[in-house]
Amino acid sequence: MQLDILKAKAPPLFGLDISSSSVKLVEIVDAGKGAYRVERYVIEPLPRESVVDGNINQLEAVAEAVKRGHQRLATRTKHVAMAVPTGAVITKKIIVQAGLREEDLEVQVESEANQYIPFAIEEVNLDFQVLGPSPSNPDEQEVLIAATRKEKVEDRIAVAHLAGLKPLVVDVESYAQQAALSLVIGQLPNHGLDMNIAVVDVGGNTMNVTVLRNDQSVYSREQAFGGNQLTQDIVSRYGMTLDEAENAKRSGGLPDDFEAEVLRPFMDNLSMEVQRALQFFFTSTQYNAIDHILLTGGSAVIPGVDEAVQARTQVPTSVANPFAAMQTSPRIQMKRLMLDAPSLIVACGLALRRFDPV
Repeated sequence: MQLDILKAKAPPLFGLDISSSSVKLVEIVDAGKGAYRVERYVIEPLPRESVVDGNINQLEAVAEAVKRGHQRLATRTKHVAMAVPTGAVITKKIIVQAGLREEDLEVQVESEANQYIPFAIEEVNLDFQVLGPSPSNPDEQEVLIAATRKEKVEDRIAVAHLAGLKPLVVDVESYAQQAALSLVIGQLPNHGLDMNIAVVDVGGNTMNVTVLRNDQSVYSREQAFGGNQLTQDIVSRYGMTLDEAENAKRSGGLPDDFEAEVLRPFMDNLSMEVQRALQFFFTSTQYNAIDHILLTGGSAVIPGVDEAVQARTQVPTSVANPFAAMQTSPRIQMKRLMLDAPSLIVACGLALRRFDPV
């Protein structure tokens, strides 16, 4: 979904995901015959506290990281697709009369939005997308409204400009995630049709659980648990600084008892949090089963985490890799890409905006 940015035929672009710990840049190109190729990607770490809860606190520091990432990406492409955090966006489905002209639809959307948005309309970026005919009345159509505070969009655009880039699309993280995950779900039995698929995104501080059914989100919940818990556990156990613990977590070199004493308990806790999230899903919806769990986010790369979650929940679990069915350019190390894939979901979904129809 585009937020108040250009609607014309997009020139080549790459996806830029600004998370709390790093910026991720992904460029995907057309490989012909409907196939995609991962051309290049970069993960550039961010200074601690520069992005907190989706808010960019240190504009220059984030822009510098993006600039370094873009230099390492070594692409001529300057156009970029970015996303605002899902939690910063209010979405609402409305029903309007079918066949409205674009300008009449805009007026109606704005008047409807006034009822649902707790801010003055001039303080928000507002966009809408016609979803199709209303299931209950062919004379009406469903429209999805999305609104976010202008500063959320403006901060990201400012970062891009400071880094010498041209923002072309501002999406919503959850929509970008779904675009990438549709490639993963397509690999499941019967292409995932009529399956309840729990997407568990384990970030630094939070775990987001979204249940998708036939490409629609039917449930979403955020829990206060993330990969930073493992970093803190390493700090407590081995007396390291936070930065030392973070580096050791990524590159190895921890004491022999790390796996048994620190990593295994963390994976058990993560599995229990997933199980709790599924219980909340069952008690608050009409569904009583999950058919598959997809793990995304930085902690999904921990070897064996999918087996731990599957053992605890008794639900088939896999690590999401949207690149599995794509070709890759010779400059990409396949082993590295497989490890990084779960944390590149949003950036991948943004990179796919290059292939949007006009």
